[in-house]
Amino acid sequence: MAQVYRTDLLQDALADLCDSLDGVRAAVIVSIEGFVVASHPPGGESFADDDSANSSQVAAMAATLVALAERTLSRLDQGDIERMLVEGRYGVMIVIPVSNDAAIAVLLEKGSKLGVALYSGQFAAQRIRNILEGSLVV
Repeated sequence: MAQVYRTDLLQDALADLCDSLDGVRAAVIVSIEGFVVASHPPGGESFADDDSANSSQVAAMAATLVALAERTLSRLDQGDIERMLVEGRYGVMIVIPVSNDAAIAVLLEKGSKLGVALYSGQFAAQRIRNILEGSLVV
């Protein structure tokens, strides 16, 4: 029986998420410390036309946003963060917590269907949570 590595399962989960959505530029699983756990496209290559963004930068920024959002929601007594959406002129970043230790950040082109992305992101987050916790049966 072939051995399946957790990193391969995480890569597959991200690839499936990206393949199921139109307009995805990249997706990253990020630790709360801001480190890349897995990314799609894989590796540290840039996914911006001008080489201004790569998975490490997205991971660091997503971790910072999650920490700030958690403190803000806690301070305002609004409960735990469920998801975050940051929309800019040229695109959108969705961040969905996977666990207390990780989150998914998905970069989308402007005009992408956000409802579909949020819905698909929730399912991907559950799948990734199961992989990270070791409860996924292959």
